[in-house]
Amino acid sequence: MATITTTSPRAGGMTKDERFVIFASSLGTVFEWYDFYLYGSLAAIIGAQFFSAYPPATRDIFALLAFAAGFLVRPFGAIVFGRIGDIVGRKYTFLVTILIMGLSTFIVGLLPNAATIGIAAPIILIILRLLQGLALGGEYGGAATYVAEHSPPGKRGYYTSFIQTTATLGLFLSLLVILFTRTILGEADFAAWGWRIPFLLSVVLLGVSVIIRLKLNESPVFQKMKEEGKGSKAPLTESFARWSNAKIVLIALFGGVMGQGVVWYTGQFYALFFLQSILKVDGYTANLLIAWSLLLGTGFFIVFGALSDKIGRKPIILAGCLIAALTFFPIFRMISSNANPQLEKAIETVKVAVVADPKGCGDLFNPVGTRVFSAPCDLARDFLAKSSVKYDTVTGAPGSPVLIKINGTDVPYTTPAASNAGATAALQAAGYPKPGANPTLVKMSNPFDIFKPQVAAIIGLLFVLVIYVTMVYGPIAAMLVELFPTKIRYTSMSLPYHIGNGWFGGLLPATSFAIVASTGDIYAGLWYPVIFALITVVIGFFFLPETKDVDISK
Repeated sequence: MATITTTSPRAGGMTKDERFVIFASSLGTVFEWYDFYLYGSLAAIIGAQFFSAYPPATRDIFALLAFAAGFLVRPFGAIVFGRIGDIVGRKYTFLVTILIMGLSTFIVGLLPNAATIGIAAPIILIILRLLQGLALGGEYGGAATYVAEHSPPGKRGYYTSFIQTTATLGLFLSLLVILFTRTILGEADFAAWGWRIPFLLSVVLLGVSVIIRLKLNESPVFQKMKEEGKGSKAPLTESFARWSNAKIVLIALFGGVMGQGVVWYTGQFYALFFLQSILKVDGYTANLLIAWSLLLGTGFFIVFGALSDKIGRKPIILAGCLIAALTFFPIFRMISSNANPQLEKAIETVKVAVVADPKGCGDLFNPVGTRVFSAPCDLARDFLAKSSVKYDTVTGAPGSPVLIKINGTDVPYTTPAASNAGATAALQAAGYPKPGANPTLVKMSNPFDIFKPQVAAIIGLLFVLVIYVTMVYGPIAAMLVELFPTKIRYTSMSLPYHIGNGWFGGLLPATSFAIVASTGDIYAGLWYPVIFALITVVIGFFFLPETKDVDISK
């Protein structure tokens, strides 16, 4: 890590050149996130277009796996482009990453579907998705490093916090373009061909980003290092094969970014999944609730980034992880009681158990959604989990048939088709809400229904989750830049960031629901972010150095 300096912050606001650096870097990164999130937002339609040879459930699984592939390869993109960025330069590297991302997204919009070119369609789609993940793996580190190396001492947290808003803004932009296109074309045309328009529009965003970024100069810190001949010829070796730096990489990952990643994905993505898939809130309402919370909370990325210049990066990040870990359970319970009071009451009052011979019960842990269950015990528990029913598994007599016991009444479970109807009726009679006929379920008919008490309460709770996100994410870019020396900064900071966010964070929604399905408790999935956030608090407290006064020119 670079040495500490006591250089005072420069007086006055941003210069014109500094504003342009932040604008150009942030705008390009917004467009990269826009491209990346388009696929996730349209996964169901993409599944129907490119995996149409398979049954609906299987095609959805393949579509989601292709989406997950983009997260999984992000660390490899960090290694590849981080090395290039430390050898060739920051500016040219993130010009390459945005070209790869933009062109890959544009080609998805042109790609013939499976009905036209058969198996080649999904293969090409997955290749393009992998290219997107690799490009994003290189983009963030370049943008954060570039902005930080242009920032005056004492203001790096504030300047880099603008980069931290880009993921949220990119998500917003993708949702707005999709919503506008859907409204203009109608659902039928949008599903048939209109879904391609948001992908094709990326070429316009790509052109704007490239034109703006071509006007940028190389980072002055990097340029000075190259002129002095102090650059690294083997940044991968220096970053990860030398223990003095590899140790810092591991501390950054487990003592900072891992907890930041799970808190971020819980507040923005798992909250949406929880509303839709577990509480059964309709997609329109759930997206509006999340959108309002993000709109209200996004400015706090900059607030906490600037605050970290005053009191340090470490206390804000670790405080965000700790407070989130301590309050996730009560916040999500309050979201349930406001979003679906009837379901919440049923969970508290209706006693449900699956009674089965333990030899016929397997493990329901299925984070990637590819397993197919066949045993009656597993089918019964999978059915209850997907119906958001809280249940226990009780040992039955050897060889006995599977029963679902609802408030002491036995409901036989033999085959899915016969059992679901009987079990569903019994659950509804006991108090669980009937799909499509739940008057207590939160509902928004337009974006301005925010003053309804039920809606306002949920937005308030989601806003608190977003505040946690801004606490952990606002200062993280500055901290990562400051942990590593200039000659290997791009490589060293990018890998822990993309492992923490791409793996620990990106796999959170699927893994958390797998925990829900395995335990029969709709809140059990929260143990995933709680445990990892607390691990980060402990490791970060003892090992993570404070970096706000580091001289990054070394």
